[in-house]
Order: sequence, then C-alpha cells, then structure tokens
Amino acid sequence: MKTFYWLVKREFWENRGGFLWAPVITGGVFLLLNLMGIVTGEVMGGRHGFNFAFGGADNNMRLLQKLDTQSAEAVGAGLDMMMCSPAMIISIVMGFVVFFYCLGALYDDRRDRSLLFWKSLPISDTATVLSKVAAATVLAPLITVIVGALVGVLMMLMYAIALSFHSVSVWRLLLLAHPLQVIANLVGSIPLYLLWALPTVGWLMLCSAWARNKPFLWAVVLPVAVGIALGWFNLLGTVNVQNSWYWRNVAGRILLSVFPGGWYTQTPHIGGHGPAEVLSSLGLLNAYGALASPTLWIGVATAAAMLAAATWLRRWRDDS
Repeated sequence: MKTFYWLVKREFWENRGGFLWAPVITGGVFLLLNLMGIVTGEVMGGRHGFNFAFGGADNNMRLLQKLDTQSAEAVGAGLDMMMCSPAMIISIVMGFVVFFYCLGALYDDRRDRSLLFWKSLPISDTATVLSKVAAATVLAPLITVIVGALVGVLMMLMYAIALSFHSVSVWRLLLLAHPLQVIANLVGSIPLYLLWALPTVGWLMLCSAWARNKPFLWAVVLPVAVGIALGWFNLLGTVNVQNSWYWRNVAGRILLSVFPGGWYTQTPHIGGHGPAEVLSSLGLLNAYGALASPTLWIGVATAAAMLAAATWLRRWRDDS
C-alpha cells in the first residue's frame, strides 16, 4: 500500500501543472471575472446614478425575518448552486486534463525511455497502471472539489461584501446556505466519477500503451471513423445498427466519460420548478441511482479488460 501511495504521489509530482495549477488558475480566473463584473456594476451604477439599496440594514433584516420556509429554502438552494458553479466549471477543465493525461500516461514513458528505469525497480506493471488510474479518477477530482469549494466560498463572500456597501445586509442570509452539504455532495460524487470515467480512462491508456506514435489519432479518429462508417452502411441499408446508439453508448463512453455529470443520463429525473428541486435532483441520492444502470457496469467491465490489455502491453511492448 505504501508503494502504491508513492506511485500516485509520483504522478502528482510529474503532472502538477495539470492536476493542481490548472484548477487553481481556472478558479482564479473565475473569481477575477466575477470581481470585474462587480466593479463594472459599481462604475455603471455610479455613472447613471443607480443605488442598489432597499432602505437600510434594519429594513433588510425585517425582510429576512419575514421569509417563509419555502422562500428560505429557495434562497438557500440558490446560494448552494452559486457555491457549486465554480466546481462545475473547474470540472470541465479537469475533464480535459484527465483526457490528455491518460492519453500520454503510458506512451510518454516509452517515448522518453524512462520506462527502462521504472522497469528496473521492483514495481509491478499492474501497480503502475493502477496508480495512473487512481491519479486520474480520484486525485484529480479530489483536488477539483477542494479548489471548487474554496472558490465558491470566496465568491459568496465577495458578493456579500459588495452588497454590504449598499446597506444590503446579507450576512445572515448566507446562513441559509449549506456549504458542508455542498462539499459532502461533491466529495461523495468522486466514487461515482471513478466508475463512470473508467471506459474513457481504459480506452485512452490502451491507446497510450499500444500506439507507436500519435496516440491521439488512434484514440479519437478510430471511434469517429467507425461511427462514420456505420452511418454510411446504414444509409446503404447493409447494416441495422442505430447510429445514435453507437455515438451515445460506444463513442461517447470511450471519449467523453472523463467529463463529470454524464451519469445523470442514467438517472430517472433531473430538474424541477425551482432551485431547491433542481439541487435535490442533482444530489447524491439521485446521482447514485445510476448504479442500477447496466450501462455503467458494462462500461466498468469493458474498462477492466482494456486496462488489463494496457498492462500486458506495457510489460511486453518494445519500440526499440
């Protein structure tokens, strides 16, 4: 276990720019854009004589106290969604990071010949491949959740400070938010992300272990070409395979599953009439309903086979 820990740590050290700095920079840019929006609103408001105030702090406190239970839940859900929004944006960047990390995970070791050094150590190929899988499906989303949660809290505080300058007392309003629940939901989705992302991770690592050069072309062009060929054969009437089924269940699963949230396509209900219902539909209880989907487990089984093939190729592949 200690060896596996250091293998994962090695992946973090060698890919710190993607795993750590990409989400940090994305979060910083997100905060900067929000700050620019606040400053723009202040400048434009001052230029046109618009003052955002509702009669002072006392009036706003009475307004807060008059909120009924349903309104308070809606406000709290809106604040929770505001906290989630940075994590959602950062997770998109994480999807690209994980995609290209897996694509080069085994290929780069062969290209720079560092594979010979690692093979000289008493470390199995299975442990090495699994450490790369863990880095992509556990470490990367965990860092994304931490950065996203911090950015979400900072963004709410930034807006609260801006509104306080206009006698809008929102500090007690922020107590309606549920930051711990939001963070727990984000952390709790990591195991689901691991399972859902495995088909893409397995496919990319298989291409990374097999391709002698340009693994990106093999990983992307091959499934796209198959989809185009299926569409052509369907047009000719020689095969009876729905093109939409292939793009959704094959090409989509092996190319896009590293982007979080895809598992909601396997859940019964998403959305609602208000922020509270929308947030509830995105909660862990509904999200883990995807575990009942055969699509998810077929993807996991297929990924296990692809990772086994990638491990075998790493053991016997010789590009010399």
